[in-house]
Amino acid sequence: MGLRATAYADARAILNDSAAGFGWPVKVTDPAGNTADLTGYAGDVAQTIDPDTGQAVTGRRAPLTLHLDDLEAAGLGIPRSVADESGDPWRIEYNDITLNHLVKYDILEAWPDRTLGVVTCWLGIYKDGV
Repeated sequence: MGLRATAYADARAILNDSAAGFGWPVKVTDPAGNTADLTGYAGDVAQTIDPDTGQAVTGRRAPLTLHLDDLEAAGLGIPRSVADESGDPWRIEYNDITLNHLVKYDILEAWPDRTLGVVTCWLGIYKDGV
């Protein structure tokens, strides 16, 4: 196995390691209403730094990274944003680190990386989410 194939396999192992690693259980729902319980890397940062000034700015960045093989095995495609606001978007749900607060998101953008076999989704709070 070459280095690139090893990196592909390692990415999946890292994203799915919920016992000792960064993996976190998430529920993924596609626009047709199909759902799957997957494991990925989820984050939600309420404050960011302006790279030009180094100053803290108000903002929120919530990324989720999933492995493409897991999405395929679940019968889902690659998540993407849905530009037509009258249609249903891809949705993500997971409990925060305390396991006491369910957070719900729409996928605003999705950036597939076919080298590592992952897709990083940028999330936004959906209408009835918190």
